[in-house]
Amino acid sequence: MANIIDGKAVSAQVKENIRIEAENLKKQGIEIGLAVVIVGNDPASQVYVRNKEKACEAVGFNSYKYALDENTTEQELLALIDKLNRDEKVNGILVQLPLPKHLDDKVIINNILPEKDVDAFHPVNVGKIMIGDYSFLPCTPAGVMELIKSTGTDITGKKCVVIGRSNIVGKPMAMLLLHKNGTVTICHSKTNDLPKVCSQADILVAAVGKPKIITADYIKEGAVVIDVGMDRDENGKLCGDVDFENCKDKAGYITPVPGGVGPMTIAMLMQNTLTAAKQQNGLLEGQSEKSADGKDRNMWNKLFLHT
Repeated sequence: MANIIDGKAVSAQVKENIRIEAENLKKQGIEIGLAVVIVGNDPASQVYVRNKEKACEAVGFNSYKYALDENTTEQELLALIDKLNRDEKVNGILVQLPLPKHLDDKVIINNILPEKDVDAFHPVNVGKIMIGDYSFLPCTPAGVMELIKSTGTDITGKKCVVIGRSNIVGKPMAMLLLHKNGTVTICHSKTNDLPKVCSQADILVAAVGKPKIITADYIKEGAVVIDVGMDRDENGKLCGDVDFENCKDKAGYITPVPGGVGPMTIAMLMQNTLTAAKQQNGLLEGQSEKSADGKDRNMWNKLFLHT
């Protein structure tokens, strides 16, 4: 039987390390703050926001929640983001998605300062991930990398298959594996003979959103199998993209659902917020002096002026 990768245990260790760092920064007079903005009353979003508030409390961050009415206009939301961009107490800004249909999530995300974009969705941060010179990583792919690391698996030279090409998980996941010298294949709905491609993978990451689509014939003997899916089966029971019971005897390592990738996502959000606070206070190696508004001028010059 495969070794079960315990996401709860790995995330607890990540959060404990963050708590210690946050405590040390507090002794230096630096308090860390995360602002979470939620628009409307979507039940799932409400749960996610509560979990983020609890995580902030656990690691010693200040949590600022902004709950806006369903009918909030784009101008009103942008005004709030501008205020948070300028607020020195706020190191990270997260706008909970999905937004109501009358709001354009791209416009909203693009107006968050890249150095406060702890979801790593801003085009500047996405571009930095592409070239391998990033400060923040999208939380779910970053969590997956921590889970793979916890198995002791060296990604270098491994055949890695990512199923799914979303901007939030699939694409950045592939880039992170590539940066660690994996040989990466991205699969999707148009991929021919998906089971054959997947069965060659030393590391398989499933991010499809289809319950139990991955069965044992997709799995290479001894592979590391990471299930990003969060689905419901025919009985309404929580499950992933991987048919766990069908695959557990063939994989070398496998994540359960729940209790695998899920706990890591919020842990990595806390890690991004810690990194943002350190960056904004000039505590990261090789960082330049900042202007009064907190922007790293040398960073912007390197990105846009090639100096």
